Amino acid sequence: MSIGKQVRLERLLNRNTGKTIIVPMDHGVSSGPLEGIVDIRKAVEDVAEGGANAVVLHKGMVRAGHRGRGRDIGLIVHLSASTDWAPTKNDKVLVCTVEEAIKLGADGVSIHVNLGADMEREMLEDFGYVSELCEEWGMPLLAMVYGRGKDMNQYDPKVVAHCARIGAELGADIVKVPYTGDPESFSKAVEGSPIPVVIAGGPKMKTEREVLEMVYGAMQAGAKGLSVGRNIFQARDRVKMVQALSLIVHEGKSVDEAMKILE
Repeated sequence: MSIGKQVRLERLLNRNTGKTIIVPMDHGVSSGPLEGIVDIRKAVEDVAEGGANAVVLHKGMVRAGHRGRGRDIGLIVHLSASTDWAPTKNDKVLVCTVEEAIKLGADGVSIHVNLGADMEREMLEDFGYVSELCEEWGMPLLAMVYGRGKDMNQYDPKVVAHCARIGAELGADIVKVPYTGDPESFSKAVEGSPIPVVIAGGPKMKTEREVLEMVYGAMQAGAKGLSVGRNIFQARDRVKMVQALSLIVHEGKSVDEAMKILE
């Protein structure tokens, strides 16, 4: 690994724990200005104050989301896009380059690949291309990999294990996958990936405890953190939600201990 990539990874992973709390806020392209990210600058300020390690933004939102004040936070520029209006919304295309992300001051880039989708071949090809450029430039790569083909259950442990392995096989530095629902099955997905695995948050959950329990289970199974959007930026108190998650991810605390912050 190049020294440049090591330096950038230190801004994405906690240098003491090697774990991370990433808050993706790239939903504006797929779903529009969702509640919680209408004011992107305030959203970034809040999760930074709570102690998140990094945010994920599309290139056009970097300037809007850059605070210029407050606590520092890592920046991952997302390279992939599709909208919910498209009949094939699971087919992602590249809308940004690694070089553009470097010019924007990014600490990392991310791509999205949906296994089983109509454009799986093209997305895997893009993955390989971006991975090559990331090695050339010393840029950390977060791969968001999901099984979303017809009749696929994206939470099936075998599917999730395959997604995690794809991330490692094609050169990502961190891979994001869905949580399988329990520590035992998720541990099998993690064991096949030699790179850090983080969990996706999925749809907004009904209670804060559900979010904490999911993250706690994943950490017990060997995850290195999370990449959770709606369940953080749409939380009642984003600062406290990140603080509670930090207790679990970085300090190994229990769900009950983390809930005390939220209560």
